[in-house]
Amino acid sequence: MPWEKSFDLEDATDRAIAVFWAKGFQATSISDLTEGMRINKGSLYNAFGSKKELFTRALHQYVRCNLQQLLMEMNEIEDPVFAMTELFDRLVAQCIADADRRGCFLVNTALDLPNHQSDVSEFVSAAMSEIEAFFRKMLRIGQSRGQIPEDVDADERAKALLSLAIGLRVLSRGVFDASSLHAVRNQAVRLLAA
Repeated sequence: MPWEKSFDLEDATDRAIAVFWAKGFQATSISDLTEGMRINKGSLYNAFGSKKELFTRALHQYVRCNLQQLLMEMNEIEDPVFAMTELFDRLVAQCIADADRRGCFLVNTALDLPNHQSDVSEFVSAAMSEIEAFFRKMLRIGQSRGQIPEDVDADERAKALLSLAIGLRVLSRGVFDASSLHAVRNQAVRLLAA
């Protein structure tokens, strides 16, 4: 008799995200996943193939539902300087609301790339490039409107803003308090006018 799934794949993947996010790829066992996803081992393998394939699916779903959704909302803001400021404000708010200090699943994966295969590394790099591209686009729009000085190197400044965004997520895991996170945000905002 063929296997039939009795659960929603997206919901199960969301639960897998929570497990991988809390423990990391290496430390997560199949037992952790079946318990966290509330499915049995056979269902996990039938639906997702392997732990690695499940992790890849989880990471893709996280990026689609979180990062890409956020960037889409920020791209809809008419004022490019406000859009970049709002992005940093939202990151700080997320960091402060993160009582478990989990950080960002994507950034955590980036910090753990030596334990992943090249496809994960390439996906993380592409996701980071999306953030950098958002900053670059907003900077250039700001320059065309006279909001940002023309002599600002948009490529270089976009990389600096990406670094500050990643730094916020890393430091929020226990090193920085709310006022320190706001200080990083303020530095990012200063880069928009200098």
